[in-house]
Amino acid sequence: MGETEDERTAQACQLFENFVQASTCKGTLQAFSILCRQLELDPLDYNNFYGLLKAAVSTWKVKTLWTKLDKRAQQKVYNQNKACQGTKCLIIGGGPCGLRTAIELALLGCKVVVIEKRDTFSRNNVLHLWPFTIHDLRGLGAKKFYGKFCAGSIDHISIRQLQLMLLKVSLILGVEIHVNVEFIKLVEPPVKQTDNSPGWRAEVRPSSHPVSEFDFDMVIGADGRKNTLDGFSRKEFRGKLAIAITANFVNRNTTAEAKVEEISGVAFIFNQKFFLELKEETGIDLENIVYYKDNTHYFVMTAKKQSLLDKGVIINDFIETERLLSTDNVNHEALLSYAREAADFGTNYQLPSLDYAINHYGQPDVAMFDFTSMYASENAALIREKHGQQLLVALVGDSLLEPFWPMGTGCARGFLAAFDTAWMVRGWTQGRSPLEILAERESIYRLLPQTTPENISKNFEQYTTDPATRYPNLNSSCVRPHQVIDNMLSLCIRLLTWCQKQTQGYRGVHVTNLTSSWRNGLALCALIHHQMPELIDYESLNEEDVAENNQLAFDVAEREFGIQPVTTGKEMAAEAEPDKLLMVLYLSKFYEAFRNSPVNNNGQGPSCFCNLFNNIQYLSQCEKLLHICLNNLYISIYIIYQYGKKINQDYVFTSPCPMLKVLSFPPFRFLCFSYFPIFSYPIFTTLNQSAEDPSEQSASPPLSPSMTPLSLSDEEEEEEEEEEREDPRFAKPKDNPPPPSLPPIHPKWQVCFPLNICSHCL
Repeated sequence: MGETEDERTAQACQLFENFVQASTCKGTLQAFSILCRQLELDPLDYNNFYGLLKAAVSTWKVKTLWTKLDKRAQQKVYNQNKACQGTKCLIIGGGPCGLRTAIELALLGCKVVVIEKRDTFSRNNVLHLWPFTIHDLRGLGAKKFYGKFCAGSIDHISIRQLQLMLLKVSLILGVEIHVNVEFIKLVEPPVKQTDNSPGWRAEVRPSSHPVSEFDFDMVIGADGRKNTLDGFSRKEFRGKLAIAITANFVNRNTTAEAKVEEISGVAFIFNQKFFLELKEETGIDLENIVYYKDNTHYFVMTAKKQSLLDKGVIINDFIETERLLSTDNVNHEALLSYAREAADFGTNYQLPSLDYAINHYGQPDVAMFDFTSMYASENAALIREKHGQQLLVALVGDSLLEPFWPMGTGCARGFLAAFDTAWMVRGWTQGRSPLEILAERESIYRLLPQTTPENISKNFEQYTTDPATRYPNLNSSCVRPHQVIDNMLSLCIRLLTWCQKQTQGYRGVHVTNLTSSWRNGLALCALIHHQMPELIDYESLNEEDVAENNQLAFDVAEREFGIQPVTTGKEMAAEAEPDKLLMVLYLSKFYEAFRNSPVNNNGQGPSCFCNLFNNIQYLSQCEKLLHICLNNLYISIYIIYQYGKKINQDYVFTSPCPMLKVLSFPPFRFLCFSYFPIFSYPIFTTLNQSAEDPSEQSASPPLSPSMTPLSLSDEEEEEEEEEEREDPRFAKPKDNPPPPSLPPIHPKWQVCFPLNICSHCL
């Protein structure tokens, strides 16, 4: 005999209640799977899943939850769940910010897939909640999933409990969540595109997981400080040494424990008596302490280094923070005792027992870490393009901006960034200009580090993904579209423009990019012919002779200008299109060779190729120092050269000078003579020879440059011209002698500079 309608309804209600009450990540996913199977619901049908689930589970117990979620979904910005319909998004990381972003994108109508490399939510640490986050979570039905949520004056929640709550809401709204899946890297679309070709995908571990076959339009990094998405530079904020200790003790929920008052945040400056008594009685010296009562008794404090050394927590004193707090330099038993003693004193010895909770490693949940430095991404988003397919890439949570725990900024700013990212996705789907979208996102991101509970909008009811509802006096256009172009992309654009001007009007040459437009070799030959027509008989070239055309250009460029080829004519003919990075490197050398030519549009063109190294963030400390030294050296020697030429056209160094001491060191000498072509001018011929062998100054020719010089910025050039006008002694000669045309010399060793080429332009 079949089940009655009432029995099916009761069963559905019970299964849904099991799902709501699940207390672990795996338990929640299992209960959800059983619920979908019993109700014959397909969770992959993300557009209709929420409506079907609501119709199947319609008892009074869940009515308040549906009411809250419906109210949220009815906001105009979501356009009835169709604002971003068809957009596919991958979110890396199932933390609070990743899940909150997933919820917002699901409400916009996106197909959302979340991958999380763990299958447990084990973080006992407690998050402070700003008023708007409490209001936001209540609007998502937080009370239904966690009855104790922010009861009374409580304004905090454990990370584990928050993750569980957001996980359940995400599943209800049709978000696809996979645990035990680790993101490795992005997989680019194939070169040859057909209607069935895959788009942007992710390489994951395990490699056979279905997520590896998922094509997506955007990817969001929410995997914490160790962000795995490439292309985002980070800036560091350093302060005075600050060592934090977190400790979680078992909460047995007894009457005695309930009576213990929380410590919402006490700093030394506001309660000196408390901290002085603590130090006198226990020897523990703290700067501040916080105690929250949640699933655990959670304590977080900032300890002074000398106190930790005196108590034997830190074994040896090191200047380097990494060594100071390394596992080998910390006495774990002393750390347990230190945290327990501080917690006992802080609660006036009222907690009956202080037994440590166990973390996901099976160890007592106590940790010591350094928050002397905090990191923030320099940009909130970027756009990649490969083989005609664009990918929107964004960061949220700690990947975007690390929190400062004494202020409780982590969850609040993480949620704000989630809303801002969803707004960006909405604009992306609506077909707005990519540069406009990025410029707006960066404008809003500039506000994020400045937000406090006091300076954001107080009308929480009006909060939506639209940033104007959350940030008073918002200026969403303070960053202009041209400012979000990557430095390398900007260089490529300027280089392309210069090449187009040089090859304009030549038969068979249509330069539209820095790859396929150069394959047949005609563009390279035209580039040379435009400067020196006598070197190449352009009219005799055949467009079909790809290998011959390229090899001719390579040979002439190497023989006449010392530009070494990066490939061969046969290899150019064999490839569908040349490698873009190699072509950028190669064509930049042509610009440097022709920049002073009368036919080079008065020298207008891209900055010299060494601007690749002007972005100091890509250089190590040693390389930064060398970079600065060589720049200063170049400028100083240039002034000496101009002055010498003014006095005597044949002026050279013929006597020992301090420069010889520097150049007597072979690696540095090679750097100078290869880094700056000016060193190959006659003024330095004797200098170079003297440095190599003072007794044989004319035995060997000067080194031919293998790299281009660091050019001065426009402002520096203007300043230099102004100085020359003021003092005629430093006036430039009208015709600088060109560098001697010499066969390229291949040094026995070469200096490798790091090239961090953004994939925007590759």
